[in-house]
Amino acid sequence: MSSPSSTRAASPPRPAPAASRRAPAARRPRRSSRRSALTASGFLAPFAVLFLTMMVAPIGYAIYQSFFKVHRAGLFGGTQSTEFAGLSNYVAAFSDHDFTASIVRVVLLGCVQVPVMLGLALLLALLLDSRSARLRKSYRLTFFLPYALPGAIAALMWSFLLAKDLSPFTAPLSHLGIDIDFLSPSWVPFSIGNMITWGWTGYNMLIIYSALQTIPAEVMEAAALDGCTGWRLAWAVKIPLVRPALVLTTIFSIIGTAQLYTEPAVLVSARIPGVDPKFSPIMNATLGMDVGGQNLAAAQSVVLAVITLVLSFGFLKYNQRKGAMA
Repeated sequence: MSSPSSTRAASPPRPAPAASRRAPAARRPRRSSRRSALTASGFLAPFAVLFLTMMVAPIGYAIYQSFFKVHRAGLFGGTQSTEFAGLSNYVAAFSDHDFTASIVRVVLLGCVQVPVMLGLALLLALLLDSRSARLRKSYRLTFFLPYALPGAIAALMWSFLLAKDLSPFTAPLSHLGIDIDFLSPSWVPFSIGNMITWGWTGYNMLIIYSALQTIPAEVMEAAALDGCTGWRLAWAVKIPLVRPALVLTTIFSIIGTAQLYTEPAVLVSARIPGVDPKFSPIMNATLGMDVGGQNLAAAQSVVLAVITLVLSFGFLKYNQRKGAMA
């Protein structure tokens, strides 16, 4: 009978195979990656559901409706039938003089109003960012307050301020020999542009001002050592560095101008005679739906969406190419 010591010496423990030792280590990263993917999917699921139901589904339904047409028969339109219309709704949309005129009107308004608004926003942001600025929080809140005011209330307020018999600007201008009716057909686009500029300048100013705050202090110190101060510093250093913020605010402004509705709709509701009920493309499509032309309105909405996409994406690509060439 052998002793315990001889037994342990005779049969040493065998090392585990290399494959069995590596298997658990190889499985752990896969399990952790799966858990991370499931966790990320759980957080993204609510957004995905809302995005699909509130954005993708309405867009798809509008595109679907734009290819059909409803035929009504009978004295009161009791019998209805839906037929495939192809591109006839789009042809009718481009043949509608009111719709095309509203697109041209809004484009011209944006070409004037957007640069003026962003120029004012940039100027205010630079003034707030300057070293000599005082009471920055107070001024920042003051400039932002018009954006906090609902658009309908702001438009209603401006309708009283610009009415010829109620406006506080009428009497001073009349003493100077200037007789202007700001709500006349020729001045309504400028009045609406003024309302938009008043309401959105502070919002764009905050975006640009936030971008100015991210400029490294070393860059500003190096510019000061080179003698670059004041407006020269703003033009040569600050504005080029906040160019992405300017591009972002411009794209937002293009999209917002294409969706113009609140200001002219409030003026129409106030029975201002100089305001066209079909001033903007959205107002045109809304009136079409009210009279039962939902398919034509869907086609007009799709056309407006495509124009907005082309303008905003085209501006973005233009700035990207310009930045790559610089």
